[in-house]
Amino acid sequence: MGLISTESVTVTTPVVDFDSLGEPIERGSVNTAIEGVVVCPGATSELDASRPDGTEVAYTLCFPKSFTASLKGCRVNVRGTEYRVIGDPQRYDPENTPGDWNLTVEVGRTNG
Repeated sequence: MGLISTESVTVTTPVVDFDSLGEPIERGSVNTAIEGVVVCPGATSELDASRPDGTEVAYTLCFPKSFTASLKGCRVNVRGTEYRVIGDPQRYDPENTPGDWNLTVEVGRTNG
């Protein structure tokens, strides 16, 4: 057992085509199980009176260097609940990440 506990999550990547006007149409999705993800509680900075039921960062996920796909527009199933990826996560420079993880991703849900 390592010093850092990891989990398996499932990434759902949309399969997108474009209509005759160039607008995206989701035609389905592909699920991929990813092992070795560090699951951390989300930030609480967005919890204020102006958005009590708004977007909330549920978890911060650290993906292993072996995962190389883009997560923009994806959903991630963590501990049995599906969350959407917030933004377009970018990898850290390899020289700055001597460990096994180089991609930090915030996932959340919108309520209300």
